[in-house]
Amino acid sequence: MVHTLLLSVVSEPLADAPRPAASADAELVAQLQQGREQAFRTLVERYQNRVYRTVLALLHSREEAEDVAQEVFVEVYQTVGRFRGDAALSTWLYRLATSRALKHRRWARAKKRFASFTSLLGFDNHVLHDPPDHAHPQAQLEGQQQLRLLLEQVARLPDQQQVAFTLRHEQELSYEEIAAVLNTTVPAVESLLFRARQTLRKHLQAPLPHA
Repeated sequence: MVHTLLLSVVSEPLADAPRPAASADAELVAQLQQGREQAFRTLVERYQNRVYRTVLALLHSREEAEDVAQEVFVEVYQTVGRFRGDAALSTWLYRLATSRALKHRRWARAKKRFASFTSLLGFDNHVLHDPPDHAHPQAQLEGQQQLRLLLEQVARLPDQQQVAFTLRHEQELSYEEIAAVLNTTVPAVESLLFRARQTLRKHLQAPLPHA
């Protein structure tokens, strides 16, 4: 059931739904823990675009982002029974999304290194590595070259800085929400964002947002 719903919903992300009240999410979690199919559909429809866009900002590949977004919702479906509400539902989803995206990227890099290594040894490795699709939905907008440069530089940031930057400027989360996702403090988030912007400014001419 879960895969059928995901294939019909996650593969075509919709516009962002209004952010629900905490009570609405609490009720949704209760229904999910009761195994209600409609509750899972509601969860996907409510959060699919935020999860997808967060993952896409970290992976820069639509196909890979769709796969990882589906993995996030599968994990929610499988583990929601252990969710105790220590964090907001949205916080939990952002944690899962960023964690899985970074894990996927590390796996892809390891796969690429292994493929390069086997190639040096003379093995036929064409099936081991398919070059990732780095297309991004915004790449057709004005300043395409600068955007690609920005994405490349963001991808080189340390993981924590990259997640903080993505959640702030892609998802427009507050410092408090980012701190909850990263399980850290607001000052630590401010420091992560400051260091990320400082690093990016060294490589980019256009000014970066301070929000």
